[in-house]
Parts: sequence; structure tokens; C-alpha cells
Amino acid sequence: MSRILLSLMLLTAHVSQTLGETGAETEIRSLIHAVRKSGCEFDRNGTLYAAERAAEHLELKYARGKRYADSAEAFIERLATGSSWSGEPYWMICHGDKTLAAEWLSKKLESSQAE
Repeated sequence: MSRILLSLMLLTAHVSQTLGETGAETEIRSLIHAVRKSGCEFDRNGTLYAAERAAEHLELKYARGKRYADSAEAFIERLATGSSWSGEPYWMICHGDKTLAAEWLSKKLESSQAE
């Protein structure tokens, strides 16, 4: 892991603790940050959005549905999997590869927990 990434993670954890966030909230915000910095496109209901817009959308869903996301896994399953309006899954498109957003986020979560 690069020193810059490690420093950023430690700073994020410190700020989160200072703000009174739980471990789950910190993990969820880290996942949203990973989407924001991914450079991937986000397919929501057949429309492609840049990573920044995708992160904004996930932040809004989390703000509105926080009570349904008491863990990062619950956030992925209940809020970040797909559209509550259409029932369609969300997709991450990175370097031409299309992956279900739930799978992409789960892999990010697993790799962050392994570190």
C-alpha cells in the first residue's frame, strides 16, 4: 500500500472518529469515496454518469436511507445495488469492463478490510 493512501486512510479514520461516525459509517463513506475516485462510469437506469455524479447519488441514497444501512454490507445490499424506482441494477463500467455495482463495491470493501 502506498504511504499516501495509508496516510489518507488514517486521516479519514481520525476525522470520522472526531465527527462521531461509527465504523460502519466510515466504511460506507470510504466506499462512496472509492466510487468518486474510480474514474469509472456508473450506469443507472440505462443512463451513464461520471464517477462524481455516481458518488453524489450514493451519498443522497445513504442520507435518505441511513436507517437501512447499519453496516457497509447492508449499504451495498439495500441502497447501492440498484434503483428502488425501476428495480434495475446499478453497473460500474471501468476500462470497458461492466460489473454489477454491488460486486464492485463488495470487492472494494473486502480489499479495505484485508488491509
